Amino acid sequence: MDSRNWLAFFFAALLACSCSTTRVLQDGEFRLASNRITVTNDKEFNTGQIEPYLKQKPNSYFIFKWNPFLNVYNWSNGKGGAWDKFVQKIGVAPVVYDPEMVSSSVENITRHLEYLGYFNSSVDTHIEVRKRRVYVDYDVTLGKQYPLKAVNITVPGGDFAEEFYKDTSSMVLRRGVPLSESILEDESERITAYMRNKGFYTFNRNYFFFEADTLSYPDSAVLDMRVNNYTRNETESDARPLCRFTIGDVSISYPENLKIRDKVLRELNTIKPGSRYSENLVNNAYNRLSSLRVFSSVNVEMTQRDTNIVDCEINLSQSRLQGFKLNLEASINSSGLFGVSPQLSYYHKNIFRGGEWLNLSFMGNFQFKFNDAIRSNEFGVSAGISFPKFLFLPYRFFPGSVPRTDINFAYNYQSRPEYTRNIISMSYGYNGNIRGRFFYQFYPLQLNIVRLFDLDQSFFNTLSRDPFMRNAYQDHFDLGSGAIFYYSTNTDVVPRTPFFYVRCQVDIAGNVLSLFKPLMNKDDSGAGMLWNTPFSQYVRAEVSVGKTWRFGRNDGQALAARFLAGAGYAYGNSTALPFEKHFYSGGANSLRGWQARAVGPGLAPLDRTFIIANQTGDMKLEANLEYRFKMFWKVDGAVFLDAGNVWTLRDSGGENSAASKLSMKTFGKSIAANWGLGIRLDLNFMLLRLDMGMRLHDPAREQKWLRPGQWLQRDGFAIHFGVGYPF
Repeated sequence: MDSRNWLAFFFAALLACSCSTTRVLQDGEFRLASNRITVTNDKEFNTGQIEPYLKQKPNSYFIFKWNPFLNVYNWSNGKGGAWDKFVQKIGVAPVVYDPEMVSSSVENITRHLEYLGYFNSSVDTHIEVRKRRVYVDYDVTLGKQYPLKAVNITVPGGDFAEEFYKDTSSMVLRRGVPLSESILEDESERITAYMRNKGFYTFNRNYFFFEADTLSYPDSAVLDMRVNNYTRNETESDARPLCRFTIGDVSISYPENLKIRDKVLRELNTIKPGSRYSENLVNNAYNRLSSLRVFSSVNVEMTQRDTNIVDCEINLSQSRLQGFKLNLEASINSSGLFGVSPQLSYYHKNIFRGGEWLNLSFMGNFQFKFNDAIRSNEFGVSAGISFPKFLFLPYRFFPGSVPRTDINFAYNYQSRPEYTRNIISMSYGYNGNIRGRFFYQFYPLQLNIVRLFDLDQSFFNTLSRDPFMRNAYQDHFDLGSGAIFYYSTNTDVVPRTPFFYVRCQVDIAGNVLSLFKPLMNKDDSGAGMLWNTPFSQYVRAEVSVGKTWRFGRNDGQALAARFLAGAGYAYGNSTALPFEKHFYSGGANSLRGWQARAVGPGLAPLDRTFIIANQTGDMKLEANLEYRFKMFWKVDGAVFLDAGNVWTLRDSGGENSAASKLSMKTFGKSIAANWGLGIRLDLNFMLLRLDMGMRLHDPAREQKWLRPGQWLQRDGFAIHFGVGYPF
């Protein structure tokens, strides 16, 4: 099918989806198509402040005011059979217009505008009905505002007044600011937090009293702000001094069977006897003790003992300290190639009784065909120890969080029909997070030693003819640094809310070793060697951005998108990236119409040098889109679209050098694309996933667009099993 036929097919499908969005409505019902808010007397006013207070909202739209799932819902035939249940699960029901909700919305808007400082606002509504669709216009006329002419502040004397007036430069309440309940509430919360951090443990916003005079001066207000030494719920007879508090006794209790050094807990705890009370100290202590992950709960309880002393009791409950984790991914494609990747890990979260984490991991990656002797086997073992501090730096270096020092070792054995390879790895670095959303990993030392042997003769001959492959598939010594930065608005294992994330990874290797190159032995190409092995020199970076939207009844549906870009460049002592640093596409979390490493590079055909696909490149671009929906019980469904590829950035001199290299002229043709269907079992703590991807556009084929009849034929699909969402 050529591109014109595909466009015709797309627009035919679009036309089919654009059937009536009101067909399932009962007689006398109308679909709420849109709400529009217009502020008639202030074009600069942000109507987004009002939208949350509308009681009834229309169906959400994706593009051009179109929601295809709303159309799908209307495919129902009204008989209540299996077909109706299916389309109603996938689709989104139309929002039925309710006129009473409009009246409630007007009341909500008016009340909220007064809260924002617009007094006596008015809201007029206009209802338009077109083809059983209702369009509601809210015309808002903002009421009068009263800018502050003066702010009179009265507070109790002594230490409280001295500390309070130090913060007046940060106050929002000042001349010219419009009077509003919103500002008064925000300011009282801000000042309360400030004063509690300065030691005033008993102080809260109920000690504030506000009185506004809007009559003495036309079109303006005079505000009296008083802080009394009694709350709004009390009288003057209940008055008591507002004084600073000092930390009294501090106790830490935990189960007797938990073996942990008291010194560790004392150093992590920021609440010290004799220090001045501060809310930040309490929050920091909670966060630091929780970050050990040794405790299932951390309870910090403050108790007033005297007029200016508060005692602290920290109660810790033990969590499960050790256990096993099992992860499994599997896939099979239309040619009968089966792949399975199991991983078994053992963890201990308190191995040396100081919150040190031990992790031992065993992994495998096996690819084979049934009744065929050819197969690929990979085994790996890794060990890591993580200390709850930056080694050689005190805890106080990071007062708000506990960074960790990681030391990792790994050995990997790979046996393929073409070669056997051993990889020994070691890394030393630091990791931590800021406010639970920004995560960082910095590895000043990363070492890989790679040895190849038992090369197949035909594979060896291919390497001798292809400089790019020859330089990628050689023994090498990789010493460098790396970093990973990750930001996410939701860090749950199975996120239930809309979220956004950005992940960036950077690796640099060989620059320090290059300083000593003049002292090293050289190989035939002039590359410097350590222990008769060339060292690698390169830079590599990868960035991925993802966002998930949730909508529908009880947020039961989601639209997830991801974009990924990566590139690496070898220089100095290397002419090609080490093979393990190459990019690849395909697999359970990538282009799901292909198995891992079966896509690209570029327009190049499948390299038959490798009996089991091993296509890689210097650069990668990928985009993914997935619609997720509830089906029944804990079973969810998905429809997805994946597109992307890998490319080389240099002329390799090989047979397919031009086809594999990135070129703007052939960029569109070299994009691989697939669509597919998935089913998920959501167990709350874990999500099991089965996806079937079918190829739409295969750059390696002569006829690149696949007809629907080819989707289930040889080299037309792949099936993947995985744990967790793909992105």
